[in-house]
Amino acid sequence: MNSSHRDELTILNSWPNDAFHFDGALQLHNRSPLCRDPVRTLQINVGKLCNQACHHCHVEAGPKRTEIMGATVAKRAIALLECSPQITCVDITGGAPELNSNFRFLVAGARRLDRHVINRCNLTVLYEPDMHDLVPFLASHEVEIVASLPCYTAVNVDKQRGRGVFDKSIRALQQLNSLGYGLPDSDLQLNLVFNPTGATLPPEQGKLQADYKHQLREQFQIEFHNLFTITNMPIRRFADFLRQNNQHAEYMSLLVAHFNPLIVERLMCRSLISVGWDGKLYDCDFNQMLDLGLGNGSPKTVWELDSFDSLTGSQIATGSHCFGCTAGNGSGCGGALG
Repeated sequence: MNSSHRDELTILNSWPNDAFHFDGALQLHNRSPLCRDPVRTLQINVGKLCNQACHHCHVEAGPKRTEIMGATVAKRAIALLECSPQITCVDITGGAPELNSNFRFLVAGARRLDRHVINRCNLTVLYEPDMHDLVPFLASHEVEIVASLPCYTAVNVDKQRGRGVFDKSIRALQQLNSLGYGLPDSDLQLNLVFNPTGATLPPEQGKLQADYKHQLREQFQIEFHNLFTITNMPIRRFADFLRQNNQHAEYMSLLVAHFNPLIVERLMCRSLISVGWDGKLYDCDFNQMLDLGLGNGSPKTVWELDSFDSLTGSQIATGSHCFGCTAGNGSGCGGALG
């Protein structure tokens, strides 16, 4: 663990006192420590290379990042997937995962094993070099696309993600619609992701989804299936943003004050395992960005186990950042939990 990760974990786990440690909150609400149920989702983070550098990004991804999954790790992940019949879904993320040269190998390998595949797409990557055939490739493999669109207005999107991103995103969504993605009766799933632009919790998911559908249909003739609202996590680039604006303590207070014990059983980490670009294992993508590995006694890399199914029952590593997943209606890779 490098010094910046270690410092951030120290800040998170000491704020503001022992009563606000995540495990302490579980205990106060008569909840057991988090343990993993059977693993149903394999999330593969192929690295931090991205064509964007968004303010809210917990990965701190960007065009100059060099952390990129190689072929050896990708092949090992598919080999383990083949030995893990409990896993039904492979969730590929990044960075912009499509920029990794092994992305299509992972998609094809998982689909060959009849696993559902999710591609977490920032939309603008469709206009990068050599991506002209990306959407037909995804459609031919019936890959679900989960696409980031933090608002249906240009001002808010460009503020969070960079000038011109909104216009490119709209064109990308129209292209996806033209090939069948997101249409009401289509099996080609297109889901959008909303992240707040500041230090607030997401609004109610159902109402916001209705607003998105109305605005995108009326203004741009765009269709999609579902909207997922995801809470910004107080780590890495977003944590830096909070500190620069003197909002870190306020945001942590907001998350802790809205801790919802009713959604603890639905947390994504309970049925997910995360593989990093270098083959290390984590309980979730957020723990991965803090280099917070699996609990004591658990395997640390993909080369130390024979099947992901063997991780059932293992204890999940937690920290104060976990309040981000349990605040309000809860938050996970599939949106609100409650």
